[in-house]
Amino acid sequence: MAEPATTPDRAPARPPVPARLPVLKTYKLYVGGAFPRSESGRSFPVTSADGAHLAHAALASRKDARDAVVAARGASGPWAARTAYNRGQILYRIAEMMEGRRDHFVRAAMDARGVGRPRAEDLVSAAVDRWIYYAGWTDKIAQVLGTGNPVSGPYDNNSAPEPTGVVAVLAPRDAPLLGLVAVLAPVIAAGNTAVVVASEHAPLPAVVLAEALATSDLPGGVVNILTGRTAELAPTLAAHADVNAIDLAGAGDLATELETAAAATLTRVLRPDPRPDWETLPGLARITPFLETKTVWQAAGR
Repeated sequence: MAEPATTPDRAPARPPVPARLPVLKTYKLYVGGAFPRSESGRSFPVTSADGAHLAHAALASRKDARDAVVAARGASGPWAARTAYNRGQILYRIAEMMEGRRDHFVRAAMDARGVGRPRAEDLVSAAVDRWIYYAGWTDKIAQVLGTGNPVSGPYDNNSAPEPTGVVAVLAPRDAPLLGLVAVLAPVIAAGNTAVVVASEHAPLPAVVLAEALATSDLPGGVVNILTGRTAELAPTLAAHADVNAIDLAGAGDLATELETAAAATLTRVLRPDPRPDWETLPGLARITPFLETKTVWQAAGR
């Protein structure tokens, strides 16, 4: 007699998976090699070029700007004292870290500029290559700009370039990644430290760069990145007595006001180019504004 057919056990029904909310970031500042919140506790929404909400970023205050200058000043001496060859190694390492986070940078460039992926890939490649370009310049600056001077008398007279110190950098508004690297890399290649005010309307490329810098060999305090309102932060930096130079690349209509503020403390000013081409390699043109020439006289040996 045949055995009755059996019904196979059915797996219990799985409960429906609830919809998962995206985890949107609130990006912090980058000061002294750490990621602090703004001392004011403020933040602001960051949107893409087409208006989509992307994240929040810290809204830096004037106190944050002063703290960033303190961090930059503390790192200035040790960074300038490193060999030019070692600074070149560190800049090359930054390029390596950017290349390793390439997809993150491409997405940030697409969101910030509203461009397609091929164009964003080109911008990221150019930014990576710019770090390598200035890494190669670090140990050649002294040979190109230094010299032995002919003098009349039993003396040796030599001139050599030295970093000017702490440089405030206003990132270009219309080129938040490539433009930022193009103005920042020559500053630190020359042995200076930097306080950067990121592009106000597209800060994410700058904060993504901060995350790459934090995982590179760059010592804390050499680069400090602030996000927030340029009109709030830039005057504090321009008038700060411990800022030696300021690059007004992203100053816009504030340029004249900031230059006037900088004059009170004899801060060197690099005025913005009215038609910048960030994809063109400028050679020493962006390095020399942030160098001092030191000339030494010595009695000649006989």
